[in-house]
Amino acid sequence: MALNNSGKDDLIAHQQMFQVQVTAEGPLTKLLVAIFMSSLFIYINTVMFMTLRSKSVFRETPRYILFAHMLCNDSIQLLFSSLMYVISLMYVQLAKAVCSILILVTASTSRNAPINLAVMSLERYVAICFPLRHSEIATKTRTGLAISVIWFFGAVNPVIDVLYTSATDPTFFSERMFCTRERIFIAPWQRELFEGLNAFYFVAVTATIVFTYISVMLAARSASSDKESAKKAHRTLLLHLMQLGLCLNTLVFGSIERLLAMTSSSRLFMDLRYVNFLFVLILPRCLSPVIYGLRDDSVRPLFLFYLQCGTRKVKPNVNVH
Repeated sequence: MALNNSGKDDLIAHQQMFQVQVTAEGPLTKLLVAIFMSSLFIYINTVMFMTLRSKSVFRETPRYILFAHMLCNDSIQLLFSSLMYVISLMYVQLAKAVCSILILVTASTSRNAPINLAVMSLERYVAICFPLRHSEIATKTRTGLAISVIWFFGAVNPVIDVLYTSATDPTFFSERMFCTRERIFIAPWQRELFEGLNAFYFVAVTATIVFTYISVMLAARSASSDKESAKKAHRTLLLHLMQLGLCLNTLVFGSIERLLAMTSSSRLFMDLRYVNFLFVLILPRCLSPVIYGLRDDSVRPLFLFYLQCGTRKVKPNVNVH
């Protein structure tokens, strides 16, 4: 359910008081820290992505293709979320059409993240439980098709919202507004559809990851050979579950911020809003290279090589298992 007029007025009032405090109390350091963290992890993701693009074996292996897609998706989400956060801190009004584009990108990439995790889990499930058919099922072409499906399901609802608003709101291209998703909803069904699809996607993704986790765990116990690969896949899927929990945090970001705006003092709102942004939005986007890249024996040496700008005398070899 969207905010009522009173709730919106309270939120605007808090934003106005927060803007005054930006000058009076100098939270410039917090802003710089947030920008620095976002820039740092976008840079790390970029280096990791370039690492995956540097070798043909990475470009042709489905799990690394999906990992590269996850890095791109998380970097875009981090970039646009940080941009919207800075804009809100500066109390800048945007054209509704521009705001809609920003929300379209952030909402789509936010939904893509858990769906991509589900596809990665299914790929590991096939690799361990159907090893003889893995090369037949998980091909480069089918991986590209899976990524297209991920973007379809991630973007379909935001695209419908933007098209509906642009078609029914005569001020869509002229009105300036404070950019929040609630102000794009002009019909109650939009909010209900958004929340319903969020619930459906996360239940479906959770069920998929739990199923693959249990299946791989059973395979690791019963397999007479290649137990080490099964154990590695088991640990990877467990990390998928942890990452899914962080993705769920992103879902409740807007609700937490609205609650803070309605119940907190302006100073407490300022502090908690900052913590909310760092740990609910930035943190999940920052853990992907740590969780998946640095623990991979094939990726880690190359990543460290490129992170050091190739200053090592010998470029590490790549062995993908």
